[in-house]
Amino acid sequence: MIQIKYYFQLLKFKLSVTVVFSAVAGYLLGVDSFNLATFLNLIIGGFLITGSANGLNQCLESNYDTLMKRTSIRPLPLKNLNLAQAYTFSLLIGIFGMFFLNQIGLDKNWIYMSKSAFFGLLSVVLYVLVYTPLKRVSPFSIVIGAIPGAIPFLLGYVAATDNFGLFAGTLFAIQFFWQFPHFIAISWVQDDEYKKAGFKMMFGKEKGKYPATIAVLNSILMTLVSVVPFFWIFNQLNLSIYGFVIILFLGLWLTWRAVILYSTCDDVSAKKLMFSSFIYLPLMQVVYVLDKFLI
Repeated sequence: MIQIKYYFQLLKFKLSVTVVFSAVAGYLLGVDSFNLATFLNLIIGGFLITGSANGLNQCLESNYDTLMKRTSIRPLPLKNLNLAQAYTFSLLIGIFGMFFLNQIGLDKNWIYMSKSAFFGLLSVVLYVLVYTPLKRVSPFSIVIGAIPGAIPFLLGYVAATDNFGLFAGTLFAIQFFWQFPHFIAISWVQDDEYKKAGFKMMFGKEKGKYPATIAVLNSILMTLVSVVPFFWIFNQLNLSIYGFVIILFLGLWLTWRAVILYSTCDDVSAKKLMFSSFIYLPLMQVVYVLDKFLI
């Protein structure tokens, strides 16, 4: 039982659940006729794919995790698991995750990769093979990391509709722009720890106006994109006036937190922005879903 606990820590259970939450929200926004099999394949496949990416990330960074207080208590730095066990487990759940995601779509033939499986695979490849090594090279890694970070919302919509287009792209864009204030705040708070491990996660290399400006600008873009469906005449993805007001308020609230960081450039403001970003994303998604089904 103790060994099982370490595997759950490796796949970052709580983070994987939050990622699946985004995918479920996307699915509910896209679905017209609920399909239990598709829904379960999305949840299981999404959870396993996310856990696989998290595990492989820790395998690649195990030596660096020992240098940071926050990550030194993970299974690999503490030697609760060895690299062979971690790699084997992470790869296996990734394969199983791909299997479940590939059951979603009109064509279930393994010769053909479903759109859901494609986006799942893309997120793992970008996160593990591009974002992870790039963290020690350049803060541009945040731009790359924002892509797999934004895919779950899109993935859920694609699973429901088997279509990638304007509406799925809009959901992707909201979560993509959200990544910047979110990760800039985290990088700000963890700056000293990241530097110990050699991670270059701060735009402009140092805390200051430059990374704060990027946080503000992307918060504005996130807010603008998030209310675009209110102005559409399409039924596939839209917002009522009530949803529009709430989504706009949430976006302005997060933008205000980013503006305060720009004004003060202190750790307290960065922490408030970080926690605000944690709150914003699920709230925004819940509002979108409730607006579709209740209004």
